[in-house]
Amino acid sequence: MRPDEILDYLIPGIMLGALYAVIAIGYTLVYGVLQLINFAHSEVFMVGAYAALLALTAIDPSNPTTLMSVFLVAIGLAVSGTAGAATAFTLEKVAYRPLRRRNAPRLAFLISAIGASYFLQNLAGKLFGRDARALPTLFENKKVFSVFGTQVTILQLLIVCAAVLMMIGLDYLVNRTKLGSGIRAVAQDAETAGLMGVDIDKVISRTFIIGGFMGGIAGFLFGLHLQLSFTMGFLPGITAFAAAVVGGIGNIRGAMMGGMLLGIVESFSSPIFGESWRYVSAFVVLVLVLMFRPTGILGERLGRSA
Repeated sequence: MRPDEILDYLIPGIMLGALYAVIAIGYTLVYGVLQLINFAHSEVFMVGAYAALLALTAIDPSNPTTLMSVFLVAIGLAVSGTAGAATAFTLEKVAYRPLRRRNAPRLAFLISAIGASYFLQNLAGKLFGRDARALPTLFENKKVFSVFGTQVTILQLLIVCAAVLMMIGLDYLVNRTKLGSGIRAVAQDAETAGLMGVDIDKVISRTFIIGGFMGGIAGFLFGLHLQLSFTMGFLPGITAFAAAVVGGIGNIRGAMMGGMLLGIVESFSSPIFGESWRYVSAFVVLVLVLMFRPTGILGERLGRSA
């Protein structure tokens, strides 16, 4: 790879990393308050994409104007985020809360998460078919500007801007609001937070909703880039989970950093090692990071189980 080609892979890598970061936040939020890896989060991502497909297909856009394109993208973001939030909220109510109230062992939570993941995956396959589908064309993917000769398209700019805005908003919510204080309190010590008047169940439900909202939007943005399928959440979900671990599971800023890092590594691995090594490279980075820093780049933030 020549030096003048670096930006050709760096810009798509940043776009991919932004998506991984948004998905990884869902994993790290839930782990922060429950010490639980929500393996069904990849299907929340998939549900958001299919919800946007249904909404946009119903509108049936054809040759949209610029204003109409903005409206359609806003509809896709709203519908996918709402569907993701509703799915995550339902998962917490049905798959996790009954186990938590019975003080079930951690293995039961893991089995429940995997079962919910397979259920949602196969339900989507039954409802939408096993063949890949594409979102309607919402806008013409024109060049917006170029950086040293490398073109930046509308889609790349949309994905990165949407992801960055969500990450900034979440960082503000967690560190500057009352709900964020509740999330941090439950993550640090759920029992003491409960004694101090924090409604633990409400905080956990809202944490799932926030993570699901972001995961659903990530599914829609991913669908604008690639096709939709009932298994579309698997590889992005696993890679995003690796990103959360690389950054420091339970650390929101760590998830953002890990997602960006793995997205860029994936993008550069294709021209250097070949396309077949694209996903392998992300897990090589995961192993290397854990060898030298087992708690991740920014360190794991642990809280007792809620």
